Amino acid sequence: MANQNFQESQILFEDNHLLIINKKAGQLVQGDKTGDESLIEGIKNFIKKRDEKPGNVFLGLVHRIDRPTSGCVIYAKTSKGLTRLTVMVKNREIVKTYWAVVPKVEISKAQKLKHYLKKNEKNNKSTVFPKPTEGAKEAVLNYEIIKILDNFQLLEIDLETGRHHQIRAQLSKIGASIKGDLKYGAARSNADGGIHLHARKLEFLHPVTKENIVVTAPVPSGDTIWEACEI
Repeated sequence: MANQNFQESQILFEDNHLLIINKKAGQLVQGDKTGDESLIEGIKNFIKKRDEKPGNVFLGLVHRIDRPTSGCVIYAKTSKGLTRLTVMVKNREIVKTYWAVVPKVEISKAQKLKHYLKKNEKNNKSTVFPKPTEGAKEAVLNYEIIKILDNFQLLEIDLETGRHHQIRAQLSKIGASIKGDLKYGAARSNADGGIHLHARKLEFLHPVTKENIVVTAPVPSGDTIWEACEI
């Protein structure tokens, strides 16, 4: 996995209330049972040093993306920002667009996928059901193939719901496992332990200023497949 150290170059947007960063594959958005340093600690330390803050730095996580996934993550720098953004996430007022690299398999050019996902806490994996099932939550996404590469294709995905491992599980269900995602059926892992799933873009109204915020995260550098997608 990539190192946990936060770098200033990862900042995509910042003001008094918000900080949006481009997470690297392998970085933790917040602490977990591994005990590895998370981005919350790294960013707090960075802000404390940069702004010469004498006391504690407030930083709240607004939403999560999986450890092996890269891309946009929003943190709140004020309690007012955090409270309002949390409500916006719940009300689906933040539009999230993802990119995923999958093998060149026969799938529809564009499609709405609707399944029911049940999370298994023991193996940290979601099982996909085609119809309503006890304990399973509805999962809906829309995808479109936006680029064809030699052995892979690039999907742009818009989420209608935000379930555990939703994109990974739903794409696997239609036979299009994300590159590197062994947990959901990929043929082999990626060298860095990440997967080719990238939180590409966020669009929302700023919780305090009401300005329209649109942030796009560049794809991971040094990866030939990702770089072919960006061009």
